[in-house]
Amino acid sequence: MWTRQHRRRNTGRLIVPVISAAFLAYFGFHAYHGEFGIYSKYRFEARMAELQAELATVKGERVELEHRVQLLHDGTLEKDMLDEQARKALNFSQPDEITIMRDRPGTIN
Repeated sequence: MWTRQHRRRNTGRLIVPVISAAFLAYFGFHAYHGEFGIYSKYRFEARMAELQAELATVKGERVELEHRVQLLHDGTLEKDMLDEQARKALNFSQPDEITIMRDRPGTIN
């Protein structure tokens, strides 16, 4: 009769905890750094704040342009506004007028 004497190893007891730890580490990493993770949420919120500020600026410019366009409509046509726009578009002035040339802001002489 053959008898086998062997010592029980503790490595069998470590297989399940090691696999579980690796599994949790993998999903934990992707929960934070993944495409829809926590870090992505913070980046998205920061980008959203930037775009909200840009939207507010563009809306302000749009309101200003709408006001200027409304001054050119038939019912509320202002002759000064029409004259200003025509002179700007045609680069035109009367002979008896004085033209003052100014540098554009942000240009270097």
